[in-house]
Amino acid sequence: MLNLYIAIAIAFASGFLVALVIYLIKRHTAFKLVSQATEIAENIKKDAKNEAEAAKKAALVEAREEWFKQKRILDEEVKERQRELRAQEKKYNERLSSLDKRLDSLDKKENSLSEQERRLKSKEDEIYQKKLEAEKVLAEQKQKLAEVAGLSREEALQRLRAELISTARQVAANDAKITIEQIKLDASRKASEILATAIQRMAVDHVSESTVSVVSLPSDEMKGRIIGREGRNIRTFEKASGVDLIIDDTPEAVVLSCFDPVRREIARLSLEKLISDGRIHPGRIEEVIAKTTKEMDETLMKIGEKAVLETNIHNISPNLIKVLGRLNYRTSYGQNVLQHSIEAAWICGILAAELNLDQDVARRAGLLHDIGKAVDHEFDGTHAIIGANLARKNGEGKFIVNAIEAHHEEVEATSVYAALVQASDAISGARPGARREMLETYMQRLAKLEEIANSVEGVNKSYAIQAGRELRIIVEPTAIEEVQTPLLATEIAASIEKQVQYPGQIKVTVIRETRQIAMAK
Repeated sequence: MLNLYIAIAIAFASGFLVALVIYLIKRHTAFKLVSQATEIAENIKKDAKNEAEAAKKAALVEAREEWFKQKRILDEEVKERQRELRAQEKKYNERLSSLDKRLDSLDKKENSLSEQERRLKSKEDEIYQKKLEAEKVLAEQKQKLAEVAGLSREEALQRLRAELISTARQVAANDAKITIEQIKLDASRKASEILATAIQRMAVDHVSESTVSVVSLPSDEMKGRIIGREGRNIRTFEKASGVDLIIDDTPEAVVLSCFDPVRREIARLSLEKLISDGRIHPGRIEEVIAKTTKEMDETLMKIGEKAVLETNIHNISPNLIKVLGRLNYRTSYGQNVLQHSIEAAWICGILAAELNLDQDVARRAGLLHDIGKAVDHEFDGTHAIIGANLARKNGEGKFIVNAIEAHHEEVEATSVYAALVQASDAISGARPGARREMLETYMQRLAKLEEIANSVEGVNKSYAIQAGRELRIIVEPTAIEEVQTPLLATEIAASIEKQVQYPGQIKVTVIRETRQIAMAK
């Protein structure tokens, strides 16, 4: 029994010792884990702090870059605003300059009106003096009639009044005739001086351009390459360019035919590039024509800008500048239309300067007067009406629009600038060397025009004038009534359209007048 107790005690003591050892081991392990955890926490804290510092620096760098970016954007906006302000300031200064010129012109007109008013006042005073003299003579005549004829006062007064009225009418008619003749003489002399000055200043040589586009080939073998297998190259070229390519027996040359001169020029340049490059196939043809078309748009703008700068005209629409460039490839009677327009602009400016009018408006109207010829194949109507509509859509003023549509008298002129454009157009087109046409063809056309007019019953005489651009017809007043003249002009114009081939347009003017003649013996 004692041994049992001893064994239990030993077992209990052994268990206690084992438990104590286990406790000590766990405690040591726990302290070690706590120490490691503390060290890990410190490392994590340090890493987090480092990452926070790095993130802070990155945020600062990013914020600084964003600030510089915004600063650059704001600087560019400021510069753009400054450029806009400078442009607006320039326009404002130009408008001020234009207003100053207009004010000067108004002052000159006001001085002219004051001078005319002074002259009228002097005339009125002179008429009043003559009236007083007439009343004095009337009183004397009354007295004499009463004394000599023994007439009553009323009868003498009536007879004297009739006599004085007849005498006054005769004197007034003679004075008016002399005054009118003198005014016509002075106006004709002054107009001749102004036109002579304008013609002398613009008497320059002018080179006419051909309306036929011929492309030279290095050899006749190139014709086969242009045609291509089963004609695929020439079909592609004509389809892409809109131009007829004529290949005939002409040695080392092909002909391009198209009513649009710009399209024909694009085709000519494209064909020359293809011939020079040597690679001629459908894909290459379409590529070259597309590229040349873009280049032609830039070329038209450059040509138009050069014409605007040459004539010193400002604030013109880019659309009109491009259309002006198209005029460089348009001819009329062999005369380059753009050169004709530039010449007409300068003549208009010279005439306006002689008449103390606004030269800028005159030059602008002269430059744009034939702009409708660049697009007349795209719209119905005459080039004057088409050009006026085009100018109106692009913001041109009423004086410019009216000058364009009235320069062939299709509408009534509402300003003196329209008359200046008519004169400058005639001067530029009719001066020697300006236009080119075979003499035989020219004479045949004039004779045909007069023959058509003379074949109509009631026509007395007809004259083809202004280089065949106007047909003036004089009719018998006894055979043609006044109300029949519009119909007669329309019928003759229709006959001319059917029977005569001519460039541009021809104005038909019918004149009917009656004359009463009496012989004084």
